[in-house]
Amino acid sequence: MTDTKISVNFACQRCLHPLNLDESFNYLGEHTLASLILPIHSNPDIDIESQASSLDLFVPPFRLTEYENGASGFMLISDGGTESLNHQMRVRANLFDTLSSYSNFDHPLCDECTDTLLELLEHQLKVTESDWVDYKEYLKKYDLNLLENETNEPSIEALERELEDYRNEEQRLLNELEALQSEVKATTEALEEQKLEQKRLKEEEEKYWREYTKHRRYVMLTEDDYKSLECQLHYAQQQLDKLKKTNVFNATFHIWHSGHFGTINNFRLGRLPSAPVDWSEINAAWGQTALLLNALARKMNLTFEKYKVVPYGNHSYIYVYADHRELPLFGVGGFRYMWSTKFDDAMNAFLDCLQQFKEEVEKEDPGFCLPYKIRMDKNNPEKSGKIEDSANGNCYFIKIQFNSEEQWTKALKFLLTNLKWGLAWVSSQFDSIEDESGPQQIAPTTSAPTTTSTPNR
Repeated sequence: MTDTKISVNFACQRCLHPLNLDESFNYLGEHTLASLILPIHSNPDIDIESQASSLDLFVPPFRLTEYENGASGFMLISDGGTESLNHQMRVRANLFDTLSSYSNFDHPLCDECTDTLLELLEHQLKVTESDWVDYKEYLKKYDLNLLENETNEPSIEALERELEDYRNEEQRLLNELEALQSEVKATTEALEEQKLEQKRLKEEEEKYWREYTKHRRYVMLTEDDYKSLECQLHYAQQQLDKLKKTNVFNATFHIWHSGHFGTINNFRLGRLPSAPVDWSEINAAWGQTALLLNALARKMNLTFEKYKVVPYGNHSYIYVYADHRELPLFGVGGFRYMWSTKFDDAMNAFLDCLQQFKEEVEKEDPGFCLPYKIRMDKNNPEKSGKIEDSANGNCYFIKIQFNSEEQWTKALKFLLTNLKWGLAWVSSQFDSIEDESGPQQIAPTTSAPTTTSTPNR
């Protein structure tokens, strides 16, 4: 078995480098320890023993290095070596603990850290000595001033005046304090009033915004209604312009032709052996023709002499003022209706009313003329009721008796053509009046609604 070498090293408390201590640190006597812990003081009245303090700071060694024996992992320490090691550690620890307790730096220190510490202490010593000199000079100067002031003591009157001045200053400050307190109180009251006013204004603002939102909603709804009314007005204006440009007579009474027949609103007026038109269609056509002539007369404020055209659908008639009788403007039965001439008289009276309408128009417009002349003989009624073709000079009776279907149909066709010319003239004249003074309403007729039937084709 070999001896184990044990080495204990302390570390520097600043740079932590390991220290190799001298063997003299292994022994610390009581007298040496007492001299280290004695305070440095020049006053002999201070009790030295009362200033000594117990060791309360233990500085441990930085590292305890142990050399193990081989690879067995066990450390062999002899009895004598263990006692010596513990004693040395305790001595050194007590020494460093004592030094650290009575200084501002922990011990032990290495050579470099000790040199640095000494330089720092020397610098502090120089600064302290400089301050001590300054304090000493100031103290001498203060003592001289104090002596001078003691030799020139102020008089009692001056002190009383100074006291009175201080009292006045105190009273002034008290008055100022009281005024400031009053001002603070007034300011606090004004602040409370302003807070109440702020609260009231805030409530009014909330009320205002509620009212504003409500009225804003009404405004938006009103704007929507206004825009809707504008659209409706625009549409109505378009419809009005369209109606102004519409010829009510042309829209209501469409006069045209279908082969040898004259037609009004698609009802054929007349009949031929090759095209036997039903009496219901002829009567409906006569009802439309009577309604047209009556409307034209009302438009011109024309009252016919001796006759009154009464439109009554497919049972229209001519009223005779002199005899107070009605002439039917419709036919029944076969074409050769020989037992009554009332239908022929009614058609003749209708042609007479058309002639009166033509004469009334010529009074207002001398240049007006119908394409087919109407021949009425008041002295010989049997020969009246003709319509002359201006192209060849042929005349056609409007009566049925003693007449052929072809001539009667052609006479009716000429009659519708003359009515179309009269309709065009009235429309042109009164449309110009409406453009200047606005639309004029046509007085409604007192006749019953027109009863129409589907024409037989």
